[in-house]
Amino acid sequence: MCGLFGYTGRKEASRVLLDGIRRLEYRGYDSAGVVTGTADGLHVRRSVGRVTRLAELLGDRGAPGRWGLAHTRWATHGRVSEANAHPHVDAGGCVAVVHNGVVENYRRLRDELAADGVCFHSETDTEVLAQLIGRLYAGDLLTAVRQALIRVKGMYAVGVVCRHEPGVIVAARRGSPVVFGQGDDGFYLASDAHALAGFTRGLTYLDDRRICRLTETDGRVWDEGTAPVAAVHDAPATYRQADPAPFPHFMLKEIFDQPGALEEGMRGRLDDESGTARFDELDIPASRLRQVSRLVLTGCGTSYHAGLVGEYLLEELARIPVEVEYASEFRYRNAPVDRDTLVIAVTQSGETADTLAALREARRVGLPTLSVCNVPGSSVARESDGDIELRAGAEFGVASTKAFTSQCLVLALLALHIGRTRHLSRAEGERVVRDLTALPGAVRRALGCHDAVKRVAARFADTRNVLYLGRQYLYPVALEGALKLKEISYIHAEGYPAAEMKHGPIALVDENTPSVFLVPRGDVFDKVMSNMQEIKARGGPVIAVAADGGGEVAQLADELILVPDVPDYLEPVVAAVPLQLLAYEIAVLRGCDVDKPRNLAKSVTVE
Repeated sequence: MCGLFGYTGRKEASRVLLDGIRRLEYRGYDSAGVVTGTADGLHVRRSVGRVTRLAELLGDRGAPGRWGLAHTRWATHGRVSEANAHPHVDAGGCVAVVHNGVVENYRRLRDELAADGVCFHSETDTEVLAQLIGRLYAGDLLTAVRQALIRVKGMYAVGVVCRHEPGVIVAARRGSPVVFGQGDDGFYLASDAHALAGFTRGLTYLDDRRICRLTETDGRVWDEGTAPVAAVHDAPATYRQADPAPFPHFMLKEIFDQPGALEEGMRGRLDDESGTARFDELDIPASRLRQVSRLVLTGCGTSYHAGLVGEYLLEELARIPVEVEYASEFRYRNAPVDRDTLVIAVTQSGETADTLAALREARRVGLPTLSVCNVPGSSVARESDGDIELRAGAEFGVASTKAFTSQCLVLALLALHIGRTRHLSRAEGERVVRDLTALPGAVRRALGCHDAVKRVAARFADTRNVLYLGRQYLYPVALEGALKLKEISYIHAEGYPAAEMKHGPIALVDENTPSVFLVPRGDVFDKVMSNMQEIKARGGPVIAVAADGGGEVAQLADELILVPDVPDYLEPVVAAVPLQLLAYEIAVLRGCDVDKPRNLAKSVTVE
């Protein structure tokens, strides 16, 4: 959620640090700060709001020093204020700390330090770390950080500098990501590999419960004790410059990126001759997949919704029982363990704290794990037994769009792959391959609904509540559509199975509450039409998303948005497009910050 960046080298640090946290803005934040070091001590600047405000405070001259840390904060402990922004400095001005995560036992540590005479200046758990490290410092920063973290409970990524050790950065990780690398002019540190693209020749992902010490010319890693460990170097991921042009926002660009992302996700994975999907990167053999008797998909937010789509896909194409769990609940459940269960973690970033913890819990009890992830080298991707990369490309809008449709695609490919190892005939597999091959073109045609969506958005931009209703494959899309509207327009919205509407939610229906119906082409079409009639009978406006032509849907709906006709198991990918556009256009009309909605972060790395 928060973002941290560090640099030690030959350049003026403040400019490098500002550039680094600008690359992390997409993660979501409410304040920013920077610390640099010189022989005169530590120089700290902090501000509420965007990085541009921090840059204004630094001015043209910047801050002195060639080493330091920067941070973007997403508030957990303490309100949004300059006093609570990072970096935090200890009482003696000796050390400065930036921190992602949560110190769960910070109250007890704070009380101990306060009883020892320490005066606190913020409401944060991070200042406790700074004061504790400062108290423990006795000439060696690495030792002080190690001793302090022994006393800390929780998940964290932490960066520390000390006025008495010029050019040194110490960083540690437990749960939250840390990556570093060497460039031509020094060493760089970040909480996201994207932030280091172009700065470094390679990347080193700091493993969990590891600590590193960086100087201008050297980077070394230790475990939580005192034993040095070998650092694992990976080639840096390549990203295009973060620029939405020619689109006004990243979200809109990423919505229109979807046909290309789907093509990339299928590239080299479809086998026409055998009627199956292949994953060269998958380390789980077909013989092991045939032994699996149950699948558990786990994720958070949009990824959870994609998992629900995956449940329908895997049960239909692979004929295998599937359960979908919120990762935040899965990690704490004491469910019976079936050794023939495969746990699949679905995540865009690969760093979501709850999903990572759920994956680790599955591994702890001896279950095989698989990840569906968009970021190679992320914690989830590295710690799972097998990883399938989405290949959707970097997603900068906080509200996920192309990652959702790419997740649905990869789960369809996986369902085909497993189905062909179990029961699916070659002819059926060939049919699915043809359907999948045609999907990017269908999504391109679906983007043609943009003008119709703008008309609908103009009509309902001032509404206060919206219902989203779907059946079967389209029920998870109703949940996702409601989430998108909530995330970026701040309108209350709820998604339901259409048949559940009369079991409570219909009480909300009136002339000011529109209902968005996702109309399927299959067996439950007539049922959904009856649900639509029930809304109309109570004066509720109906927005219908239906396949080409619309037919009788057009006669009943107040607003009709047409999408291409595709097989029912691919309807979620196509139907998601107008809902993404609708949320986007309404948010723009309401003057919302589409790419950086309030209170949200791109990657939720705290529990």
